[in-house]
Amino acid sequence: MAHNEHNKRKGNSGFALIIFGAMMFFLAPYVQEDNPDLATIALITGFIIGGIGFYIKFIRHRKKRATNIS
Repeated sequence: MAHNEHNKRKGNSGFALIIFGAMMFFLAPYVQEDNPDLATIALITGFIIGGIGFYIKFIRHRKKRATNIS
């Protein structure tokens, strides 16, 4: 059983989403200065993408571990 846990693939997709969301959150409003509507949409989208990445990276795995312990 310990060997199976060792061989599990640890995905970095959550971390990549956090980084991508943060880049959108910070950079998109500066890139879209001439169009404030797109800048607002990019700001909100970056926040949402980062939140999804945070959920995948930290929250989802915590819930799985809590159910395995019980």
